[in-house]
Amino acid sequence: MAAEPKKIKLDEKHDLKLYHEEAVNIARKAGNLVRNAFYEDKSFETKEHKTDLVTKTDQETETLIFNHFKEKFPSHSFIGEESVAYGQKCDLTDNPTWIIDPIDGTTNFIQKFPFVAISIALAINKELVIGVIYNPILDEMFSAITGQGATCNDASINVPNDVTELNQALLITETGADRNEQRISSVLENLRKLIMEPHLARGVRALGSAALNMCYVACGRANAYYEFGIHCWDVAAGIVILKEAGGSVLGATGEELDIMAREVVCASSDVLCKKICNVITRIPHDRD
Repeated sequence: MAAEPKKIKLDEKHDLKLYHEEAVNIARKAGNLVRNAFYEDKSFETKEHKTDLVTKTDQETETLIFNHFKEKFPSHSFIGEESVAYGQKCDLTDNPTWIIDPIDGTTNFIQKFPFVAISIALAINKELVIGVIYNPILDEMFSAITGQGATCNDASINVPNDVTELNQALLITETGADRNEQRISSVLENLRKLIMEPHLARGVRALGSAALNMCYVACGRANAYYEFGIHCWDVAAGIVILKEAGGSVLGATGEELDIMAREVVCASSDVLCKKICNVITRIPHDRD
């Protein structure tokens, strides 16, 4: 069952259907670019951390998406992973803002591991209203408009909300790019608490794409996902899709999620989401 629509103040100039159509269209065009490069050998550079990688295709894909939206909606604002990496301010205002990850799962892309996604979200008045996530390798298009439900390849998706206990749950999490010893110790301690007695989570997966992790919870392939150190562009689109599929998204201690706080806990039911929040310990990160 789709989540209850949020009351977002939108004036008549905001045509969510049009915005969604344009997001889907450019996601498919960007997908062609990513797909064509996927099986090629790639050169890459590192960013702040040695395991945080970027390719020429990441940059080309972001430019393609930005140029599309700038032509269609010149008054809108933009936050993009590669632009921020090269010094653009990560500033979420009330102005309609497209939040873009051109290739979520760059390491997967380099390794030819097919969990790769183009992630596009739109926030208006700081509220997320559109989410589009496209895996061009597997040709799966997840999308949602707030208040209108979520789909995968145009078929409605809903979370299976009968899983309320950790011992029934397949979890997804990631180590993240920052391999600082203290941080990794905290990551592993959180995981230990979830998979050991008394909680005994059924299983754990790490797929390398925050956007797809959230989509997989939304369509029932997993029951929960949590991570610290992600960025707003990793999760913005997934938040809309998961909520519209009936799932729960929270901050690390069970509060309403702040997309700039670099953390996410989500699950197919509110009960399960809060149980995870009660077990894990927040790992602090600088805000976006």
